[in-house]
Amino acid sequence: MGRGKFKGKPTGRRHFSTPEEMLAGTSSRPRTFRQEEAEEVEEEIESESEEESGDESEKRKGTEGVIEISNPNIVKKKNLKARDVDLEKTTELSRREREEIEKQKSHERWMKMQEQGKTESAKKDLERLELIRQQRAEAAKKREEEKAAKESKKVEARK
Repeated sequence: MGRGKFKGKPTGRRHFSTPEEMLAGTSSRPRTFRQEEAEEVEEEIESESEEESGDESEKRKGTEGVIEISNPNIVKKKNLKARDVDLEKTTELSRREREEIEKQKSHERWMKMQEQGKTESAKKDLERLELIRQQRAEAAKKREEEKAAKESKKVEARK
């Protein structure tokens, strides 16, 4: 039995549930989005009612429900709601955040000192700049003298 150029893929086969499977509810047919969404909403409502009824009856993983542990270092998650958040409370910065802020402030201070010429590198830069200006002024003066000397030679040569 030749199929031709294109062969059928095994994923393309359809599976139809029998009426017996449908009645038993064991159909392998995937659920639709609406059904999944409705189930999620029902689960949320159930979880909210469980939270309100008892906060201590939390779901525990593994053997946590069997063995009572008195570890003072265990941190329990606190779910804060938007209405419970305290806006005036200042949060402490982590070490990395503090170091980053200090680094930025010290850099800003250094830049201000650099602009004012109070740092060692700024003083060296200003000395170099002054030396270059002095050399340029001397070179310009020398060029002017040479130019004046050439003109005076031209004037003498014409006479």
